[in-house]
Amino acid sequence: MTVPTLLRSPVTAAYERLSEVFPGLSVTELPDSEQLPASDGWLPAAGLAAGGEVLDAFLGWDDAQVLRDYGRRARPDVIASFGFHRYAWPACLLITVPWFLHRRVPRVPVGSVAFLRDQGRMAVRIDAFACLPGDPAADLPGARAVPNEDALRAEVRTAVAEHLGPVLEGFGPRMRRGRRALWGMATDEVVEGLWYLAHLLGEESRGMTELGQLLPGATAPFVGTAGFRELAGPQGRPLPTRDRASCCLFYTLRPQDTCVTCPRTCDADRVTALSADTPRSTD
Repeated sequence: MTVPTLLRSPVTAAYERLSEVFPGLSVTELPDSEQLPASDGWLPAAGLAAGGEVLDAFLGWDDAQVLRDYGRRARPDVIASFGFHRYAWPACLLITVPWFLHRRVPRVPVGSVAFLRDQGRMAVRIDAFACLPGDPAADLPGARAVPNEDALRAEVRTAVAEHLGPVLEGFGPRMRRGRRALWGMATDEVVEGLWYLAHLLGEESRGMTELGQLLPGATAPFVGTAGFRELAGPQGRPLPTRDRASCCLFYTLRPQDTCVTCPRTCDADRVTALSADTPRSTD
């Protein structure tokens, strides 16, 4: 099924810029009259949240990929954790990138999103968004102006929680983690996705600052802070890193290869990895 570009909205420019710097993800907006695609590989986010056959098919991809790439099967909870990351990372960008670039926060409940995983495509239907009072889009249908930046950050957290909450309900039993650990994973997806995009946009420092303000702690259901800090690299070069709120469990496949932001990775190993100037992975 081919999904044409059918709509321009107050967040279209942000999605276009996202695809320019990260061609691995493209976003198509659909009007109210257009059904979300549901064939030819497209998976509805609501199906993932339901935790049934759609989620089975989605996680089957991860199971096959791990077996192919590592020559062994991973535990079911590890596969579910990988699958959640690979959906939530791009899904969060639907909300955080328009906020970061244009101070517009779309509402994207699970019933309004579909994902074509093997092509890195998302289809989304946006009926409402929040913005600041001086935004030219504030008078458009579906706009809701909020008084200040603090209120807009609260809108980001609300929009992400509205989308990821049901998705966690679907994935959660398979990940075998408690509520706090599940929302720790969600927190990491918000932070690491936008951090990576800010780096591609040449605005990594601003991205870290704004993520620190977005997640300063005590912002339930999210867990902890954005977790950024600096390490001293060779010749005193500052190396930005962060402490994840959760673990992706990749170490269960390769104990010697932990993520640079993993709670299991010591600072000395982080400095070695970061000094090599290896681009951060999204996977």
